[in-house]
Amino acid sequence: MPAFLHASRIMNWVLPILMAVFGGLLRFIRLGSPRAVVFDETYYVKDAWTMIMTGEPRNWPETINGVDIDNLFAQGMYLNAWDSSAEYVVHPPFGKWCIALGMQLFGGAANTFAWRAATAVAGTVAILILCRIILRLFHSLPMAMIGGFLMSIDGMGITLSRTGLLDNFIMVFALGAFACMLGHRDWARDRLHRAYARESVQRGVRWLPPSGNDPAAPLRLDSAGPFIAFSWWRLSAAILLGLTTGVKWSGAYLFAVFCVISVLWDAWERHVAGFRSWLITGLWKDGLLAAAYMVPVYIATYLATWIGWFTHPDSYMHDWAEKNPGAGITWLPQSWRSFVEYHVQMWQFHTTLDAPHDYKANPLTWPIQWRPTSFYWQELDGHPGLCSLSPDSKCVAAITSLGNPLIWWLGSACVIAAIIIAVAVRRGDWRIWAVLAGFLGGWLPWAQYLNRTTFTFYAIVILPWIILGFVYVADWLRSRLDAFTFWWIMGGVLVIIALVSVFFYPIWTAIPVPYEFWLSHMWLESWI
Repeated sequence: MPAFLHASRIMNWVLPILMAVFGGLLRFIRLGSPRAVVFDETYYVKDAWTMIMTGEPRNWPETINGVDIDNLFAQGMYLNAWDSSAEYVVHPPFGKWCIALGMQLFGGAANTFAWRAATAVAGTVAILILCRIILRLFHSLPMAMIGGFLMSIDGMGITLSRTGLLDNFIMVFALGAFACMLGHRDWARDRLHRAYARESVQRGVRWLPPSGNDPAAPLRLDSAGPFIAFSWWRLSAAILLGLTTGVKWSGAYLFAVFCVISVLWDAWERHVAGFRSWLITGLWKDGLLAAAYMVPVYIATYLATWIGWFTHPDSYMHDWAEKNPGAGITWLPQSWRSFVEYHVQMWQFHTTLDAPHDYKANPLTWPIQWRPTSFYWQELDGHPGLCSLSPDSKCVAAITSLGNPLIWWLGSACVIAAIIIAVAVRRGDWRIWAVLAGFLGGWLPWAQYLNRTTFTFYAIVILPWIILGFVYVADWLRSRLDAFTFWWIMGGVLVIIALVSVFFYPIWTAIPVPYEFWLSHMWLESWI
């Protein structure tokens, strides 16, 4: 390998790793602040702790001696005050086991840093994965650095990485699975082109390297081509998507969409390579064979996340079948009958949840950040931190799960622009489906639950694809403008976005600020 290519490959890893380190610093510095139970940490952190101590989530009293249990727990008091009864949890257990691992490694329940360590790791790793995805898609290290930088400094990415909630795990596992799907596509493409070259020589056909811009260029071979349904990339994606669903059921939509896109990519690459009957072969040969192993692996991975429930006889509803003979699916063993009934109850909860909440947000508004979620708000005594600059003002600390407005607004507009560019200019550009994959699997399914109680921070799952939309348009502009003009424009946009993140960082991370400073960030009335 030439030295310059070797150096380039090294830099394709070194610079994304450095970008992830930069984003990690924004996530890990002061990770233990505030020393308080933030938003739904009241469920997930305490569940994770009892899972460590007893194997299953347990119920907790609301107060002890008249003091709220969350306040006591945050101060490292009454950490073993859980009840003996198992808790009814409405999400699969894997995300809470991830939180539990962080607690085990970094000091247990008495350390708020430990509560959030796993989500901070997930948010940091996601930056590296996104950089590598962009490299596969656009073969441009500068584009990868732009994407990694935006991921590093976005407010939703930062707040979800600094809070012990589940959604960051969905995002990173789904992103990892998508990276594996892209790895499979590249592997399949190379395999198809090598097979076409061999078969064309054997048949005495003059072979020309297929052109992605002109799929009709290669001569058609009356051949189905090689077997490409299985690869370790695709198997890894099925496992990661099983783990995604083991965090929250919304991972099932991502599994379905990613698999369909991957099969269609394989079929199209058969066409580009020069094989006949590419669509039929892609759907009935590649698609069915891929499903034959991916679906069982996906289901088995999901079920593996419930091993704790099966092995603890006092887990929630474990004895339901015993107490309800003749009910449910009677031909199943008792534990499996109870397991299925538990899932039925979970499904009913998720599909009928319509309780009023101050921060309820219509899923259609998530990409424009219309109603962000306030995770934490506290008026402080004295004038610590930035409050010292305004001694006459009330001092507050807040965590507002609000993305950098420019990233989300520009990114959403760029996704629409990317569709137009792909249809009107870059005709047949397969990469547009990479941009849309996260929206089709992570956002669009929520349109069927417009009346359900949902929150804007669920949109952390589509943050990488918001950024991919931005990068797609940036890459197109780079091809249309001279380098000097492009980088002056792009540099200016990135500087403005970075300044907005600097401005918002205190209210993403509970840095004490004057009330007027906090209020200056509420650009829309719906943000308050």
